[in-house]
Amino acid sequence: MTKENLLLTFNAGSSTVKIGLFETDGQQARRIGKGLIDFRRQPLTFHLSEGPAVFDLTLKTDAGEQLHAVVDETFGILGDHFNMAGLSAIGHRVVHGGDIFTGPALLDENSIRDIDALTALAPLHQPQALRLIRAVQHLRPKLRQTASFDTAFHATQSDLVRRFALPRALHDQGIKRYGFHGLSYAFIAGEFARRMPEAASRKTVVAHLGSGASLCALDAGESRDCSMGFSTLEGVPMATRCGAIDPGVLLHLLGPKGRTLKNLEDMLYYHSGLLGVSGISADTRDLLKDDRREAREAVDLFCLRIAGEIGRMASTLGGLDNLVFTAGIGEHQAEIRAEISARLGWLGLTIDADANDRNATVISGANSSITVLVIPTDEEQVIADEAMSVLARET
Repeated sequence: MTKENLLLTFNAGSSTVKIGLFETDGQQARRIGKGLIDFRRQPLTFHLSEGPAVFDLTLKTDAGEQLHAVVDETFGILGDHFNMAGLSAIGHRVVHGGDIFTGPALLDENSIRDIDALTALAPLHQPQALRLIRAVQHLRPKLRQTASFDTAFHATQSDLVRRFALPRALHDQGIKRYGFHGLSYAFIAGEFARRMPEAASRKTVVAHLGSGASLCALDAGESRDCSMGFSTLEGVPMATRCGAIDPGVLLHLLGPKGRTLKNLEDMLYYHSGLLGVSGISADTRDLLKDDRREAREAVDLFCLRIAGEIGRMASTLGGLDNLVFTAGIGEHQAEIRAEISARLGWLGLTIDADANDRNATVISGANSSITVLVIPTDEEQVIADEAMSVLARET
């Protein structure tokens, strides 16, 4: 590998970091490897894929308040397989860009300070990204870093869609719908347009279904609505997050029930959703294999709310031509897709059972009024591409 043609991406979640390794030629970024660090596992393990080879390597360091040691050891491991001397930049996923960042940005002291100021809006995800940014800054102070924002893709939404029915002063203070999973939706919009340009120019709902789940309404590839709003809690039920909830429930729990704010936050983020309803598992794969009523009810609620949200998105768009499933559940779990689709039969949507079972790209039935597709997402590719665009702009 020649000098300075390696680009890394850090996709930080609340408890994991996905690492993408890309070879660049100054114009494009081509993936050559990927890694994962799961901070919920002890000892920490770095899962690395290099082409067909897969490695699970135990890290000697622990994740503390700072991630300097973890990043330093990770760089050392990567150096055994890739030319880290040729590392030209690192691109980061940052969940919240607020109204400040409507596109990717070069990270300097000013932009890092602005990202930090948004931490209160994404308290679980923003700190993890900042720890990674600062660890790299400490270890490689001259290495260029960029940020790609999950909220940026949704900047095309109208002020009306983004507004809550709250006093206007709160909207002006930033209490509004921002939308998330924007990197995934950006990839799907581009990939759909590449594969089927005419279809992609029409009204489309994308269902990003994973442990975090949301839906996005696209018109000609631009975001018009998103099920997630002010926070990553809103919208449909998720693995452990509640989705939309009557705020009166929260007032009741904080008031008469005497819950603390911390206790309530922990319940909403970590003990609700599929796990909360079933009391069994946060994973739909486990629930689909379980015969207990609670497991079936959790799956049914998940699909019911998703189908309902698709109907709401169709209202925003003024119609619906395409439905795209993506992310872990959306790409791989035919039974979930089938149940959601069955609830949308009133729209004239049908699916081909055989195509659905094969995870084919087009799974809609021959007479379906809506084209239903399965398209794998790739957030890391978007981060890499956006990093390249920022670096080209700054050169």
